[in-house]
Amino acid sequence: MTTQELIAQIKKKNSFLCIGLDVDLNKIPSHLLKEEDPIFAFNKAIIDATHHLCVAYKPNTAFYEAYGLKGWQSLEKTIQYLNSNYPEIYTIADAKRGDIGNTSTMYAKAFFEDLAFDSVTVAPYMGKDSVEPFLAFKNKHTIMLALTSNEGAFDFQTKEVNGRELYKEVLETSKGWKNSENLMYVVGATKAEYFKEIRKIVPNSFLLVPGVGAQGGNLQDVCTYGLSENVGLLINSSRGIIYASKNEDFATKAAIKAAELQQEMAEILNQ
Repeated sequence: MTTQELIAQIKKKNSFLCIGLDVDLNKIPSHLLKEEDPIFAFNKAIIDATHHLCVAYKPNTAFYEAYGLKGWQSLEKTIQYLNSNYPEIYTIADAKRGDIGNTSTMYAKAFFEDLAFDSVTVAPYMGKDSVEPFLAFKNKHTIMLALTSNEGAFDFQTKEVNGRELYKEVLETSKGWKNSENLMYVVGATKAEYFKEIRKIVPNSFLLVPGVGAQGGNLQDVCTYGLSENVGLLINSSRGIIYASKNEDFATKAAIKAAELQQEMAEILNQ
């Protein structure tokens, strides 16, 4: 999916909601455990109930890798189901990969070609030769960690390097990499006050924003400083939506929570 196609979906749905499919078998409704593939059964129900309210889904691959081969197969079935039934949905592999060039190329092939995701998250610590192999894939996006929402973000990301915070150096440097127009960035919602500074460096890039809802981030604050001319935000909510209920009405309750966020987004977009 191209950036323009993503923007078109945002405008069509009046939504820039991304739903995180982070499936923990200890948290899903117990009746699903009787299914042949409980993870896929859960995802399918959530997707069918919420696809009209969001523009993207983001499975965190750790929640699938933890279950070995069966978990990986569940991830594959989930992305195939999305691509076959809801091709207008933007898909994000939250894998946080990043390694030396030839290894990054293989990571990119795994997520872009084999699994057919639209994008993948990467860590920039090893520099441009660890990120550019992902950027080489046409009509695919690389979503680079910039300023994250976890407590440990302050250990490195906001430290000053040559009189400038490290996350700003990362953003500025990445703009000079080959095919940098395919870059998006992860910026945590719990760091809303930083969005104004980030937009000075990457005014038009899409930002994937986790941390709204369960982690305490505020949608209105993020939008005040983070919205661009083309919206430029994908707001992710995982636990707050998919675990709205542990009963058989889990998908319906998830849709209600998603609709609340979508409605808030529609009001912001129409202001």
